[in-house]
Amino acid sequence: MYKYEVIVYWSEDDEAYIAEVPELPGCMADGATYEEALKNVQVIISEWIETARALGREIPIPKGRLVYA
Repeated sequence: MYKYEVIVYWSEDDEAYIAEVPELPGCMADGATYEEALKNVQVIISEWIETARALGREIPIPKGRLVYA
């Protein structure tokens, strides 16, 4: 289980819960339930990190809780 902050919200447009990982640009998943979105985003985080490694890109260290204005 990765320790990146995940933001989960309901999307009326998608009719699904969306889970976003702000520290990993473009990293997001969806699910029919809140729990499913969280489960799915863990898979996507793994894939994001695997792809970044393959491309030689830097992988951000999880900062934990982020602060937004």
